Amino acid sequence: MTPELKEKIDQLVNSHKILVFMKGAKLMPQCGFSNNVVQILNTLGVPFETVDVLADEEIRQGIKEYSSWPTIPQVYINGEFVGGSDIVYQMYQDGDLQQMVEVALAS
Repeated sequence: MTPELKEKIDQLVNSHKILVFMKGAKLMPQCGFSNNVVQILNTLGVPFETVDVLADEEIRQGIKEYSSWPTIPQVYINGEFVGGSDIVYQMYQDGDLQQMVEVALAS
């Protein structure tokens, strides 16, 4: 990964409380896993931003290296990598996601 790409991803991750790297946009997800994450965050009623990896091949590949996580979507809360669709769903089921989001938005 180039230093420029790492800096670009760092900037994206650190400038939003909740950020999802996904296929498509929050109003029009382009895959089921991305849609699941959007639906969960919408259910929580929290503000979040998305980055469409389909629109930027460099970010699409770079984010996988950045997080050492091979799949999309990827969720970041308060600059911290949380996981993909399955992990976010499990955290939502357990109540951990709501707690993490509340702490992030309060900070």
